[in-house]
Amino acid sequence: MGSKDWLEKDFYSVLGVSKSASSDEIKKAYRKIARESHPDHNPGNTQAEERFKSASEAYDVLSDERKRGEYDEMRSLFGSGAFRRGARPGGPGGYPFDPSDLFGGATQGGGDRRFGGAGFSDLFSSIFSGGGGPGPGRRTGPTQGRDVETEVVLDFGDAVRGITLPLSLRAPGVCDTCHGNGARPGTQPRTCPQCQGSGLVTRNQGSFSFSEPCRECQGVGTIVEDKCPECHGTGGVTKTRTLNVRFPAGVADGQRIRLAGRGEPGERGGPAGDLFVLVKVRGDDLFGRTGDDLTLTVQISYAEAVVGTDLRVPTLDGAVTLRVPPGTPSGRKLRARGKGVTRRDGQPGDLLVTLEVVVPKDLSEEAREALENFAKLAPPPDREHIDARVRRSE
Repeated sequence: MGSKDWLEKDFYSVLGVSKSASSDEIKKAYRKIARESHPDHNPGNTQAEERFKSASEAYDVLSDERKRGEYDEMRSLFGSGAFRRGARPGGPGGYPFDPSDLFGGATQGGGDRRFGGAGFSDLFSSIFSGGGGPGPGRRTGPTQGRDVETEVVLDFGDAVRGITLPLSLRAPGVCDTCHGNGARPGTQPRTCPQCQGSGLVTRNQGSFSFSEPCRECQGVGTIVEDKCPECHGTGGVTKTRTLNVRFPAGVADGQRIRLAGRGEPGERGGPAGDLFVLVKVRGDDLFGRTGDDLTLTVQISYAEAVVGTDLRVPTLDGAVTLRVPPGTPSGRKLRARGKGVTRRDGQPGDLLVTLEVVVPKDLSEEAREALENFAKLAPPPDREHIDARVRRSE
């Protein structure tokens, strides 16, 4: 990323968070934008696609503690006017200064090498480390690829039991023709004679001495003379790949599955990033879930609650019989052990069945007479403490 990109873009504004936002707040804001504007959910919507790209770029910087620190320091430095046109660093008088001068135009007109090039964070750290040697965080060697996040929606039963699904991703990947080196098959890139393969050259400007990407090789360290016809020398192409992703039994709504090394490929032979799959679970018309237990509400009649009954209830893998004891009140829970969600230790949770006593609205004459006789014979409920309060209030 060039210096102008960092100066001209307000990553906090892109994500809609304050400059003092915590890492969790930044992650939450990014996920919300990613869900709303993901290209898979907005086919053909270029505005949503640009918003998704901007949010991803902002999150890439603000989610990394080192990058965020450099970004904040750089924005503060240039935003405060420490380097203004006409003001020469280190002394009066001067020359017109523009942040893009730090690159000496290296980012202008040369194109973007997908698998190479040093970012502004490298240059910025070199200014304050005295130039010459490699500063902390300098990306002149292999670097790890970015993490990728996507979303999948599972049926309730599949989330409880576990399932393997094919997942198609369209993302940057290594060119299969040149295997990432950017050169036509049968040829090899040559070491840059200007920077001797380091990708950086030292530049003196006034009282400053700092490193910048080599103009000859655009910071890659090698020069491709005969470019690959597939990727045109970049070493990378956008491709669609299909992964078989295993979602373990008991995966919960909102859980993220991490697939190590399945994200974007690294630069200059570096390791690939990780793939994170955000799981959404559809609701079920019968079952609910509380932790590792499944929940189910079943209605029973007044007579069943009074005299008891054997109740057949469904589970996700068949039906079971539960004994409703005589005198069961509405709201009592029965437990079917081992019929819930499989825990991480392999042991299943339970199915909790809540009984709801239904009071009939319409009765036949025979049923009403039978109920009235029952009321005469049944012991009355204990309402003495209620009756006592009524007597005191009269």
